[in-house]
Amino acid sequence: MTDHKHPDHSDESVRINRVIGQLEGIKRMIEERRYCPDILVQTRAVTSAVMAVEARILERHIESCVQAAFDADDGTEAGSKVAELVDLFRGFRRN
Repeated sequence: MTDHKHPDHSDESVRINRVIGQLEGIKRMIEERRYCPDILVQTRAVTSAVMAVEARILERHIESCVQAAFDADDGTEAGSKVAELVDLFRGFRRN
């Protein structure tokens, strides 16, 4: 599928920058020896934010790249995309 254009994820840069800011805040909290649960609340917020970015990118991938593979009526490409998604989800479950 060389003619397929990948979706634009540039709007995720704002969210990524926010996560970077949160991580810098967590680093400061650790350096300041802040209360452990307070640090953990912030690490959970970062985890949630990263998962939201992942979900948005995955949604666009399915709507664009995977859909294009199925629309191309090429069983090999469609099967490859399904296998790719299965591998991604297996990786998510391991973490």
